[in-house]
Amino acid sequence: MALRMSDGIMSKAATMEIPISSNGDTGSLPEDDGLEQDLQQVMVSGPNLNETSIVSGGYGGTAEGIIPTSTIKGCLVQPHAARGASSVCPSAAAARRMADPDQAAGSGLHQAHPSPAGGGEEIVRGIAVEKFDIVKKWGINTYKCTKQLISERFGRGSRTVDLELETQIELLRETKRKYESVLQLARALTSHFYSLVQTQHALGDAFADLSQKSPELQEEFGYNAETQKLLCKNGETLLGAVNFFVSSINTLVNKTMEDTLMTVKQYETARLEYDAYRTDLEELSMGPRDAGTLSRLDAAQSHFQSHKDKYEKLRADVAIKLKFLEENKVKVMHKQLLLFHNAISAYFAGNQQQLEQTLRQFNIKLKPPGAEKPSWLEEQ
Repeated sequence: MALRMSDGIMSKAATMEIPISSNGDTGSLPEDDGLEQDLQQVMVSGPNLNETSIVSGGYGGTAEGIIPTSTIKGCLVQPHAARGASSVCPSAAAARRMADPDQAAGSGLHQAHPSPAGGGEEIVRGIAVEKFDIVKKWGINTYKCTKQLISERFGRGSRTVDLELETQIELLRETKRKYESVLQLARALTSHFYSLVQTQHALGDAFADLSQKSPELQEEFGYNAETQKLLCKNGETLLGAVNFFVSSINTLVNKTMEDTLMTVKQYETARLEYDAYRTDLEELSMGPRDAGTLSRLDAAQSHFQSHKDKYEKLRADVAIKLKFLEENKVKVMHKQLLLFHNAISAYFAGNQQQLEQTLRQFNIKLKPPGAEKPSWLEEQ
């Protein structure tokens, strides 16, 4: 191979200057290194590569051996490479692979191993899939139950009814409403009676003060002061009995009955799901029998059986809770009604001994006077 630019190279090599420092040293860059780098740069690129061509076979070769250097792109040349380093000119295929990473990935080149973070991504993906399945099942179940509920409201769907149990549930709801009314009235009585006792206490103090400042009416004011203090003491005793009555009714209504009604709500939800999946199973059973329908029929049968078991279990739980609630209600109300009657009768009869005996009978302990001031709610 002969290079047309050889004269220019030789002339450049002959005219190269060696830099000399101020003290006559040759500097940090050796002369042979700079000359070799300049020669390599001129041989590869030249002053203008677009106008340079490489001739194969000497000056006498044909034009077919001339290859324009403008067609060679992407030569990797370092202008100040270290001694012994080689300049690499990638081929056209390699240049295309470097320009298109996707093609290099598909050409069978070795890829980097995945980082350990890939395991965390798999866990996150698994959790997301699990949540999606839960939401999907919830959506299907909600759709079926809503469809069944609308069908029942418009009279187009069948509904499973346990007449005896439904009657007991309705009776419980009605009883709870009536007991809530009794509880509200008992609280109002307690509030008003507390105000009456506070008024009697203040009136007794006023009578006692006037009995000392009015010598001519001292005896009369004294009698009334003693009467009001006695009434105030009996009123506080009655308030203890009424407060115990209110507390027991509140526990019965807002805890015992409410707990049973929560189980009733779960039972009604299970009944609706049971009817929804029963209707779905009946519709599939009346359809054509092919491979896809049989698989759906088996799945529907499995769902129906699971909801049937849940419905029957909750129905048994509701029946047991209703039975125990009725027994507990009778026992509690028998005791509380007897307490309320005896306390009210003894108070208005003026029988202080019987009133105190009633509280001892039901194990009600009164707080000593002045032990605890009433809350601001009671004073309203």
